[in-house]
Amino acid sequence: MLYTIALVLLVLWLVGVIGAYTVGGLIHVLLVIAIVVVLLRVISGRKPL
Repeated sequence: MLYTIALVLLVLWLVGVIGAYTVGGLIHVLLVIAIVVVLLRVISGRKPL
C-alpha cells in the first residue's frame, strides 16, 4: 500500500515537472488567442462576450 502511494506521488511529480514547461506555454497561447478574438469582436461591433 505504501509503495503504491509512493509510486503515484512520484508519477504525479514527474508529470508536474515535465508538464510545467509545455502546459505553461500552451496556456499563454490560449490567452493570446482569447484576447485576439475578443478584440476582433469589439472592432467588428459585436458584444465582446
